Amino acid sequence: MSVVIADKTGISKLLLCISAAVVIVLTASVSHSASTSNRQALTTAHLRVCADPNNLPFSNEAEEGLENRIIQLLAEQLDKEVRYTWFPQSTGFVRNTLRLRQCDLISGITTTSEKVQNTNPYYHSAYSIVHPAALSPAIDSMADARLKDMKIGIVAGTPPGDVLATKSLMGNIKPYHLVADTRRNAPAQQAMQDVLDGETDVAFVWGPIAGYFAAQHPAELVVTPLLKEDARVRMNYRVSMAVRYNETDWKRTVNAALAEIQPEIDQILAEFGVPLLNDRGEWVNAN
Repeated sequence: MSVVIADKTGISKLLLCISAAVVIVLTASVSHSASTSNRQALTTAHLRVCADPNNLPFSNEAEEGLENRIIQLLAEQLDKEVRYTWFPQSTGFVRNTLRLRQCDLISGITTTSEKVQNTNPYYHSAYSIVHPAALSPAIDSMADARLKDMKIGIVAGTPPGDVLATKSLMGNIKPYHLVADTRRNAPAQQAMQDVLDGETDVAFVWGPIAGYFAAQHPAELVVTPLLKEDARVRMNYRVSMAVRYNETDWKRTVNAALAEIQPEIDQILAEFGVPLLNDRGEWVNAN
């Protein structure tokens, strides 16, 4: 019986060959998976969308939100039927929906998100200040000296909080939790309700939520986007839809359809009271 004893160099070469083979197999598998999902998203008769079931003004299970309206337009443009997978838009949303292939599209996400491949943005908005209409002149900046004597509502962990911390206003703040199960809690909406009820004097809220809530109380609340703040703390964001990485053809298809329906999208956003900014960051739909 003969025994072959490989030297260290031989073992190293063997391991390298095995490693290379594993990489090739894994790469081919990932490529095949991406190609298959890309093709399925393009060819299926359904527009499979992941969205929050209780998160107005964006979406709800009754399909009354602005994203629901826009998704319906998109489906008609693509000649598909909408099929929703509902999941609370909080921690784990992307991981438990798009990544698990429960859907092929997320209806709304900030364009800066690195968890997904973003489509072209379909609107641009900003964090806004909300206060009673009786307050005059309106507050349009976090540098306004009157804030020092006010009770301020703010959702913890949002950009306005970072600015307030530099202005020695933390003692004035009533905080609301950022991470919440939307089936039970709506922190931004509660912050605005507290302004309406006189529990706080002002609130700093993401623009679409602020605009939607204030539109239901037009004689009582004023909304102004924060456009005068230090550029080091970003207050404005573009919003896109989202697909999985490597699904480039599907992304291009969605982008083309969004471009076709953009005028109708703008009309829906206006109906919901969303403060909209142009490419220069200017407020374009001020009352």
